[in-house]
Amino acid sequence: MIEKILEIHSLYVNVNDNPILQGVDLSVCAGEIHAIMGPNGSGKSTLAKVIAGHPNYTITQGDIIFNNEDITFTEPEERSHKGLFLAFQYPVEIPGVSNIDFLRLAYNAKQRAINQDELDPLSFFDLINQKIQFINMDEKFLTRNVNEGFSGGEKKRNEILQMALLNNRLSILDEMDSGLDIDALKSISKSINLLKNSNNAIILITHYQRLLEYIKPDYVHIMKDGKIIHTGDANLAKKLEKYGYDFIAPILK
Repeated sequence: MIEKILEIHSLYVNVNDNPILQGVDLSVCAGEIHAIMGPNGSGKSTLAKVIAGHPNYTITQGDIIFNNEDITFTEPEERSHKGLFLAFQYPVEIPGVSNIDFLRLAYNAKQRAINQDELDPLSFFDLINQKIQFINMDEKFLTRNVNEGFSGGEKKRNEILQMALLNNRLSILDEMDSGLDIDALKSISKSINLLKNSNNAIILITHYQRLLEYIKPDYVHIMKDGKIIHTGDANLAKKLEKYGYDFIAPILK
């Protein structure tokens, strides 16, 4: 039996009393990659943030089940410790905090939460170097401040390093292709493919089919007006690229 990692049932969400999500249903199983596409304002990034527990969004109906546990109203850090990861579209800079210190604190916080041993600085250095080599990243990133002065591609690669380190069950990648040139896109896509396995799952949120040329999704979901209106396979993204979202309308009739 295939294990379900994420189940969302009839999810309705408001921001400042304005309805944003209006009945989202989604199921993600271990070993799967799901892509969520849709026009601007359709609710894609909102869905990602709500799954991660962003406090600015009010869930008015529905539930979010992660690893068979209801996390609808749990705190963001609890969700992270349970194995949920969100890579931001625009990662923030943290001046004065070195990347290696940030990563070690994040790793040890999760270790404490799951009652596992924390790592001292030397042991952590060995671990993070293994992760850096695995995703073919420059070790100079470790001594730089978190995202400070990073290019768009470097910021996204730093998010992938966090993803590799924390060994998440579900990673939600919000527009990882935004602002990347073709070489950076290929490199980051290769790293994401390396991190995918039969025990985890990935949700990709994107506007463009080009990302899905390098990371093949099992399912493509189309969002509009705060709900998923159509689901297909990887070929659906190619049709969207060619015909736009208007071609969906006849399918729904």
